[in-house]
Amino acid sequence: MTLTSPSLDSSAGWTDARLLYALEEVVEQELNRHLKVAKDWMPHEYVPWSDARNFPGFFEDGEAWDPSQSKVTDIGKTALVVNLLTEDNLPSYHHEIASLFGRDGAWGTWVHRWTAEEGRHGIVMRDYLLASRAVDPDKLEQFRMAHMSEGFESDNRHSMLHSVAYVAFQELATRISHRNTGHQSGDPVCDRMLARIAHDENLHMLFYRNLLRAALELAPDLAMQAVRDVVVNFRMPGHGIPGFERAAAQMAIGEIYNMRIHHDDVLEPVLRNLKVLEISGLGPEGLRAQDELGLFMNGLDAEAAKFDVKLAARKARMAARAAG
Repeated sequence: MTLTSPSLDSSAGWTDARLLYALEEVVEQELNRHLKVAKDWMPHEYVPWSDARNFPGFFEDGEAWDPSQSKVTDIGKTALVVNLLTEDNLPSYHHEIASLFGRDGAWGTWVHRWTAEEGRHGIVMRDYLLASRAVDPDKLEQFRMAHMSEGFESDNRHSMLHSVAYVAFQELATRISHRNTGHQSGDPVCDRMLARIAHDENLHMLFYRNLLRAALELAPDLAMQAVRDVVVNFRMPGHGIPGFERAAAQMAIGEIYNMRIHHDDVLEPVLRNLKVLEISGLGPEGLRAQDELGLFMNGLDAEAAKFDVKLAARKARMAARAAG
């Protein structure tokens, strides 16, 4: 790494600017690795264009949308709208990481590459939804306008290190949400599309996870505090979507994304891979953050267990009603 001065071992020695410079070499290595394994793909190849037809408005032959036209399950519709509206805020995400990471060198190259890859996700999802008539197009556009008009600022915009820690978890969370939505959509075409998107999200997670690993080696106390803060206060970037809480509750019950999935499939894998709870040699602040992180994970697991019981009971009730 670029900076290894013992004088910077303490938390007081590090600033965002120094960390950016120190991690530049790692960013370049991870960028080169990413470009070797990432494969370009064409969004239009995943869209069922033969199912498409005109909507009313300027076209005299336009056909109004009707729920019966959709092949997608109800929970699939809810999750697809949430996932797409989350992707729609890409301009805000780009602005934030470009401001934090910079537009020059390896950092800047990654920022622009990531943005270009993420742009495909919104393109293909919207094209799929409109061509397949999976959801009400008017409501979808109304939601988009309302959501984007509110603007977006992340909880971690104050710190480059917090932002790196956040996306290491968030990219995996997004991958899981897309993949589970595809599985529960009821449409093989949708499932295939979201599997392709999920693959991208996994590669993005690997980039940020490896960068976070380097940060933990370089500035362990600060990085540990950032991981603690991010995990304890984690929110998905779509939390500002109109009706998000209700949609999130439906997605939790539908097992697309819930407390158990968040603990077992998102937080635990990243923490375990980085051996965050096993890192030694921390100072007082780092040790306190590590202890608090461990306590939080135990508490989250206990809360997830309660949710599991409630979900199992709900499934049993529904099965009994169906049988009766």
